Amino acid sequence: MKYNIKREQQINSDIETVWDFFSSPLNLSAISPDDMNFKILTDFKNKNIEPGMRINYLVSPLFGIPLKWQTLITHVEKHKSFTDFQEKGPYKLWNHYHEFIPNEKGVLVRDNVDYELPFGAFGTIMHKLVVKKKLEEIFDYRFRVLNELFNTD
Repeated sequence: MKYNIKREQQINSDIETVWDFFSSPLNLSAISPDDMNFKILTDFKNKNIEPGMRINYLVSPLFGIPLKWQTLITHVEKHKSFTDFQEKGPYKLWNHYHEFIPNEKGVLVRDNVDYELPFGAFGTIMHKLVVKKKLEEIFDYRFRVLNELFNTD
């Protein structure tokens, strides 16, 4: 079964600053909860994302079990949007579209994630019991961190 997460957050900063932050894979660990043990395995040397870029991670999203995850950047439109697609990892499908919309207050950041779990009916049960809540916690954490980084005076 396919699922979807949609989130948005107003960031009180200019599009260049917001884009530079989100388009650097090195900032992913800063907006991930500590209990995920999020580690980027690919060495980017501060390189921003570009189409065709593969990013390898080690994450522990559930029960402290480390998992390898590889995403492919499939789309980049500078200062507007990018998409990361899971090539290898815990999901049957993970397609994350990031959108950046400048406005009078700064930049509205939108996330739209389509995802699916493996293991059929067992995956559906795990989604109801654990995965949906965990993903909500991850995005809530990200919201708080981004608020602290960009929206405090």
